[in-house]
Amino acid sequence: MTDSPLIEALAAAVAAAPEHAPLRLHLAELLAAERRFPEALGHVTRVLQAEPEHAAALAQLSAISAALSAGPVGTPAATRAEPSVSGESGDSDDSDDSDGSGDSDGSGDSDGSGDAGRAEEASGYDWSQAERDLGVSVPPAFVSPARAEPLRGVIGEAEDAEVPPILSGSPAAPPVTLDDVGGLDPVKTRINESFLIPMRNAAIAQAFGKSLRGGLLLYGPPGCGKTYIARAIAGELGARFLTVTMTDVLSQFIGETEKNLKGIFDEARATTPTVLFIDEIDALGMKRSALQGSAAWLRQMVNQLLLELDSMAGNNDGLYVLAATNHPWDLDEALLRPGRLDRTVLVTPPDADARAAILRTHLARRPLAGIDVAQLAQQTVGFSGADLQHLTETAAEKAMLDSIAAGEVQPITMAHLALARAEVEPSTGPWLDAARNVVRFSNASGRYNDLAAYLAERR
Repeated sequence: MTDSPLIEALAAAVAAAPEHAPLRLHLAELLAAERRFPEALGHVTRVLQAEPEHAAALAQLSAISAALSAGPVGTPAATRAEPSVSGESGDSDDSDDSDGSGDSDGSGDSDGSGDAGRAEEASGYDWSQAERDLGVSVPPAFVSPARAEPLRGVIGEAEDAEVPPILSGSPAAPPVTLDDVGGLDPVKTRINESFLIPMRNAAIAQAFGKSLRGGLLLYGPPGCGKTYIARAIAGELGARFLTVTMTDVLSQFIGETEKNLKGIFDEARATTPTVLFIDEIDALGMKRSALQGSAAWLRQMVNQLLLELDSMAGNNDGLYVLAATNHPWDLDEALLRPGRLDRTVLVTPPDADARAAILRTHLARRPLAGIDVAQLAQQTVGFSGADLQHLTETAAEKAMLDSIAAGEVQPITMAHLALARAEVEPSTGPWLDAARNVVRFSNASGRYNDLAAYLAERR
C-alpha cells in the first residue's frame, strides 16, 4: 500500500524534527484515520514519553482506544509489518508466546502486560504484539483509560489521599543562572549589585547589621522574561524556588485568603534558603485606597501580605522574596517601603544580543537554510521574548505548509521569516506608551529613573 503524499511529507518532516510534537500528532491523526492504529500509537506514545500530560496526545490515545474497542482493526496490506489481530476476545493463540505476554492472568508481569491483556480482552486487539513490533512500551495507565485506577494523591480521588502542600517546587531540571540569560547586561549588573552580592557575602553583611532577608521587585513589559530571571536568581543563590499566584491565595470564604497567604510564607520559611516568587503581585498587593465597596474585603489580603513581608512578622532569614509585575504603579505604596520590596529592577525588552540568543533557542532542532540571526535581531527591535517565539513558530508553520505542498521537507529560510515578520508586531508598544505617562507625571520620587533613562534612549 502506497502512502498518500500528505502522509509521506509529514513522515519526512517528523524524521527531520523528531521532537516536534504537533507534527508527530498530526501524522498520528492521519494514520489513525486510515485505521493504521499501531503506527499512530507509536507516534502518540513517543510524544507521551516526552510529555506525559500532553493534552492533545492523551486525547488521541483515548480516541485510538475507543476505535479499537469498537471493533478489530482492518487487515493491513501483506507488505506492511503490523501486529496480529484477533477477532474474538480471550483468544488463546498467544498462550505459547515465549515472553509470556499472552498469559491470560497477567500475574507476575512487571512491564504492565497484564493491563495490556485486559485491554485485549475488551477490544480484541493484541497490544503486547503491537508494543513488540513498534519497539515501545505503553505505560499501563495509557493502555486502557477507561480501566485506569484513580490517581493517588489527587484531592477527592481517594479517602486516604494525601493533601499536597499549597506550593510545589519547580520541576526537576538543571538549574538556570544569570549566565543562561542572553544579553540584558544592565539588568544582570543591577541584580548583582543590589541583591546577589549582599546575599552571597553573608558574614560581611551580618557584621554591618544587615539581615539575610531580601525583597526584590522585577517590573517591565509582559513577555520579557521576569519569571525566567527569577529562576536564574534562585539558581545563583542555590535556593529552592517556589511560586505563588492569585489563584493560590484567593478564597470565597472570609478569613481563608489570609490563612492561605500565611500558609504559603510558613511553607517557604520551613526549608531555607528559598526564593519565593510572587507573580503578578499587583493582583495581591493592589492599592488599598482603590478597594472600596464590594472589594473592601480584599484590604485584609493586602494587610496580611504586608505583615508577612515585614521584618517584624517573623524570622525571614534565608527567605528571598521576589515579585514581578507589569504595572508597578498599581501597587500599594506600603509594599515598596524599606524592609519589604525596597529594591526594584526594570526588565526591559531584550536587547540585540538577547534577541539573537532567544532566536537561536527557538530555531534550534528545526530544518534551516541561510538564516542570518544577527540580521533578524536587528529587525526585531522592541520585540519581547514571547514575541520572538511567536515569530519563529509562525515562520515554521509557513515552512511546514510549503513542505506539505512540495511533498518533501522545506527548511525555514529568511523568506519564511520575512513573511512571519510582516504578520507579527511587537507587543511592548502599549506598555511603553503607558510607562511614558508614568515617568512624565508620577516620578517625583525618582522611583522610575531607570525607566526614564530607558525611554530616553529609545527616542
